[in-house]
Amino acid sequence: MRKLVFATNNAHKLEEIRAILGNKIEILSLNDIDCHADIPETADTLEGNAAIKAQYIYNNYGLDCFADDTGLEVEALNGAPGIYSARYAGGDGHDSEANMNKLLSEMKGKENRKARFRTAICLIEDGAEHLFEGIVNGEIINKRRGGSGFGYDPVFMPEGYSETFAEMGNAVKNKISHRARAVEKLCEYLG
Repeated sequence: MRKLVFATNNAHKLEEIRAILGNKIEILSLNDIDCHADIPETADTLEGNAAIKAQYIYNNYGLDCFADDTGLEVEALNGAPGIYSARYAGGDGHDSEANMNKLLSEMKGKENRKARFRTAICLIEDGAEHLFEGIVNGEIINKRRGGSGFGYDPVFMPEGYSETFAEMGNAVKNKISHRARAVEKLCEYLG
């Protein structure tokens, strides 16, 4: 079976990608290749951050790999939090509660609730870089709903659905999410 490194330490993302890909490709984590580096995301685009992470793995380990970066882009906030989605509330960590609190606070009184999740994936295969994008449009609701998922899932309701990502459960979310759409394009490319 073909092996690919997914350049992430995020257990949720790893689980989601493995569930989406099933048994088509064996996905190795950074832990699996004994990489414990904190790869800085210093680009000003999702695509740039994904490329930095994938390039790091390819250059240092010589393995075909892919990396992603995902952002929540809210229309009324001029695309924020965007590339800062994971650290929107400040600090080093990925504090989902603090990030959601800040987002809901900034959305108070705003009529335009349109938002989208966007994932950019950079695949490096034999040294060549390939980019894939997945987008899901939706809206930011007024308060958290649901207990599954991670990140902003409890406050994001995708277009055409009456449940948030956190209410619909991973089985449904993994079929329609931004990451699923980007991974689908990656799979089509990999054949």
